[in-house]
Amino acid sequence: MTVPERISALRSLMEEKGYDVYLVPTDDSHQSEYVGEYFKARAFITGFTGSAGTAVITKTDAGLWTDGRYFIQAAAQLEGSGITLFKAGQPDVPTIEAYITDVIPEGGTLGFDGRVVAMGQGQALKAALAAKNARIDYSEDLIDRIWEDRPALSTKPAFALSVEYTGESTADKLSRIREAMKKEGADVHILAALDDICWTTNLRGNDIEYFPLLLSYAVITMDDMKLYVDETKLTAEMKESLAKDGISIHPYNAVYEDIKGLSAKDGVLVDPSRLNYALYNNIPKEAKVIEQMNPEVLMKAMKNDTELKNIVNAHIKDGTAVTRFMCWLKKNIGKTEITEISAAKKLDSFRREQEGYLWQSFEPICGSGEHGAIVHYAATPETNVPVTTNGLFLTDTGGGYMEGSTDITRTFAFGELTDRMKEDFTTVLLCNLHLARAVFPHGISGFNLDAMARTPAWERGMDYNHGTGHGVGYLMNIHEAPAGFRCAVREKERNILEPGMVITNEPGIYIEGSHGIRIENEMIVRKGPKTEYGQFLYFEPITYVPIDLDAVDPDMMKQEDKDQLNAYHEKVYELISPHLNDEEKEWLKEYTRAI
Repeated sequence: MTVPERISALRSLMEEKGYDVYLVPTDDSHQSEYVGEYFKARAFITGFTGSAGTAVITKTDAGLWTDGRYFIQAAAQLEGSGITLFKAGQPDVPTIEAYITDVIPEGGTLGFDGRVVAMGQGQALKAALAAKNARIDYSEDLIDRIWEDRPALSTKPAFALSVEYTGESTADKLSRIREAMKKEGADVHILAALDDICWTTNLRGNDIEYFPLLLSYAVITMDDMKLYVDETKLTAEMKESLAKDGISIHPYNAVYEDIKGLSAKDGVLVDPSRLNYALYNNIPKEAKVIEQMNPEVLMKAMKNDTELKNIVNAHIKDGTAVTRFMCWLKKNIGKTEITEISAAKKLDSFRREQEGYLWQSFEPICGSGEHGAIVHYAATPETNVPVTTNGLFLTDTGGGYMEGSTDITRTFAFGELTDRMKEDFTTVLLCNLHLARAVFPHGISGFNLDAMARTPAWERGMDYNHGTGHGVGYLMNIHEAPAGFRCAVREKERNILEPGMVITNEPGIYIEGSHGIRIENEMIVRKGPKTEYGQFLYFEPITYVPIDLDAVDPDMMKQEDKDQLNAYHEKVYELISPHLNDEEKEWLKEYTRAI
């Protein structure tokens, strides 16, 4: 079926059910940012394949909301579908709640699958619809009834991380979680977020492409923990280890009925952004529901010393692979055909040579020339083009290692660049450097610092339509709450910056139809001096790959900028050169030269 045919089939089911509006989000049953093939209902109904977006279907209209990373991609993929693109966050663009409230008739019905809508969003929709005396029916997954060849749920096996990688046992993590529950007056804690469960159990899975997550739910009490998972994914050794920590195994979907058995005396801790609406509504009304951010969110974001040591080692391995790739590109461009897809495969081959490498940590973004202006561009056989021999090539890629996940963006220059390209590249470099050298007192959030990164772009009357950085999980989600750099506060990134957090620094400039530039390093939040004004913090960059000097205009840089870049490149050479052959070392010396 075509997208219009799918929407038509959906409208027939809406008529049958008495739905005036039907909501199809990106999420799975765990509010994951990226989802397995079974859960890609929004992509199925709209044809838009980006990682963020929500579809709203009415009896006569259809709309898709997505953010600035995907405006160009969504416009292209929605063409001819009859679906209107709503550019979220832009002036005069209504929110999803406002739109639904406006179009739904008095006393109408909004339908959605309650398992894939977050508790908080469901509550907000219910409150908004009260103005129209409208109701919600969250009982039906209508997409399932028209998706004839829907993929099955993943059955891939799980794997466990030992304490040499995690730095903390499951027993110790559960002890900390229970202390946090006590402080909130809770004796039951329901978990649906996959990364929170994987962090707690020290288990990983392969149920979402690129992301080592295990489809599961959990309920933690003061005495035990129930893990709801497909038992066939676990080895006998894993089950034995879990049992020693008081963790029992239950069927994946049994959690929905089990939750109904809670009582009035139970204080139930839930996170409205990380629990689905159907599960929330199965909690008995007489139970005391305590709505707070899951304690695991901040615990896992603040990496321990073992994790940080491992993460730095992962970046040395990854830096070696990406540096070798950069050298290979520079020496071979124009001599042999290199396309966006073949370049991504070549980079992955360099990573595969590194010990402990598992797989790419997200779908590679490799955009040549004008494709670089599409923030989250993913090359397909239909869009794949040769890497430009005169211009810029943006690569945003990462590796999943036993020592952690990496996320790096480098924009490479080849042949003749225009003055505009060099100005834009150097501006992005200055944005990156400005943020990297920030020193700030404890209590500051990424929102407070975001302007430091954007100032060099703002001074040229330019900006970029995405956040400046996000937290990074330890062999888990590549985008990790609860902190990030963003000029508008988002609930999941509003936390203050804490020592041990790993966070990206990735400003960019995108010129549609011409080029895109992004420079991304990961950084560790470190403790600095403590003075009468409090504990100060700073950033330690831990991505070790040259920034392409062929695209830099030194005349745009102040001496402190040059000194900072030179010191960074000196560190890159120190850590990466021992892992290269003589030819690569000589090349690296040139590309880390002082300017």
